Amino acid sequence: MAQSEVRGEAPAVEDTMSLTSRITDAPARSGRHGGRRRAGGPKTDRRTRRRRVLRWSATVLAVVILGTAGAGYLYYQHLNGNIQKGKRAGGDDSKAHRTAPNAAGQTPLNILLIGSDSRNSKENVKLGGSRDHVGDPPLADVQMLIHLSADRKSAAMVSIPRDTRVHIPECKDEKGKDFPPTDDIINVTLARGGAGCTLLTWEELTGVYIDHWMTIDFAGVVRMADAIGGVEVCVNQNVWDHSTPSQRGGSGLKLTRGSHKVKGEQALQWLRTRHAWGSDLMRARAQHMYLNSMIRTLKKQNVFTDTGRLMDLAEAATKSLKVSEEIGTVKKLYDLGMEMKSVPTDRITSVTMPNVPDPDDPDNHVVPDKAKADKVWQMLQDDVPFDKNGGKSGGKKDAGKDKPAKTPSVDAARLGVLVQNATRTSTEAAVSQRASAIGQVLVQKGYARAQADTSGSLAEDKTIVRYPSADLEGDAQAVAKALGIPMSQVQKSTDVSGVTVVVGADWRTGTAYPKQSAPKAGDLPEGTDAANASDKPTCMDVYKPYQWH
Repeated sequence: MAQSEVRGEAPAVEDTMSLTSRITDAPARSGRHGGRRRAGGPKTDRRTRRRRVLRWSATVLAVVILGTAGAGYLYYQHLNGNIQKGKRAGGDDSKAHRTAPNAAGQTPLNILLIGSDSRNSKENVKLGGSRDHVGDPPLADVQMLIHLSADRKSAAMVSIPRDTRVHIPECKDEKGKDFPPTDDIINVTLARGGAGCTLLTWEELTGVYIDHWMTIDFAGVVRMADAIGGVEVCVNQNVWDHSTPSQRGGSGLKLTRGSHKVKGEQALQWLRTRHAWGSDLMRARAQHMYLNSMIRTLKKQNVFTDTGRLMDLAEAATKSLKVSEEIGTVKKLYDLGMEMKSVPTDRITSVTMPNVPDPDDPDNHVVPDKAKADKVWQMLQDDVPFDKNGGKSGGKKDAGKDKPAKTPSVDAARLGVLVQNATRTSTEAAVSQRASAIGQVLVQKGYARAQADTSGSLAEDKTIVRYPSADLEGDAQAVAKALGIPMSQVQKSTDVSGVTVVVGADWRTGTAYPKQSAPKAGDLPEGTDAANASDKPTCMDVYKPYQWH
């Protein structure tokens, strides 16, 4: 199969048939325009035989071409048939907004990768351990956001530990079942409306618009690891992740000290190991090591010129992934892969969300380390590279986010402005009377009809001014200017009926909106455990109870 066939560019059957007609027409025309046939003449017999041979050869060639193209087309359809798809979002979209285009008109791409612990197939039960959970809704034990910069010159991979307690918004599953909002650990989102709910939870937590999601289960990891041919990992001590008297379970990973190429079930064991590394946070580090190593491996291999390897990878990938429906074809996945492939290895950085022990359950759960995590989210929102190896990459200054001011439609004194309190976070209650306080600031600045919304508190990381229609954009901009809110935080929204100030968690105190310095490339906060894909990996340390001799 040619490379173009995997991309979904195999010749269509009708195109090949027109090619067939062009080939078969040639000998027919030579016969019609030749001289009269002489019965029994040797020269005429030779010419006739040549014409028959030409017609026969052309017909065979046409059949071969048609058959090959048809096989390619059928194989392409077969790959498309492998792909499982689902809705992008499991309910009403959150208030996350897309990053505005950079000076070249390019926008970033954000993809949420979810590892499911589903045991709802014989293959997954065999690989996943406990049979007690057969039939249970799957949990999202691995969650990682892949961010491709607008110019496709840098990328980031951000993990959130599965035991992070967050606010989960209202979600809906594929059958329309409703799940009310709740506070819980983030890995239950997959069981509360599927991958679309996990996506909405990430958007609410980070403020980052997520374009697509992909999920992969135990069996999928094994298939992909085998298709790649193995990925190199490293441990500082002999490791055996098994049940102990004090801790039941374990992935079964057993390796000697040093570097190893893991594939198949052993690759799955590496990615699932938690106890042997000492914590779920260290599991994220091991997963980053695996992914960075996999990236280096794929870049070294001539996958796109090796038809056999390409077919193996295409088969494994399409059987292993479930994706949001807008990228649910081979061609779209191939194009997505090519965009990722274009990013240099030294421009790919993996991090873990900065976190602290959960005050309500410090032994088992964590919560975002708010100030540090917010800086990571801001870098993603503004498309600021996590590395320092390439300078600017469509950062805030280049994004064209400060809109030109438009003329207000009415005088400030006549404009109705609603102020909402959205200072609640996953770890802090809403600040009492916050909407009233900011409403009074607006009244003092001439907005006599500003009033607080008393219907309840919301949760927004960032303060936003919303407006419902184009005729009120200038008015919303004027309100933002009066409060010192950046124009980039003025948004059109169908969720409001008039100009609405949503006071977020970034403005919990004071009457002047706090000025925020723009993050710089590579300026990651402490606690992210950052690793660059081009770095020589640091081997994993093994927690002592899981070392063996």
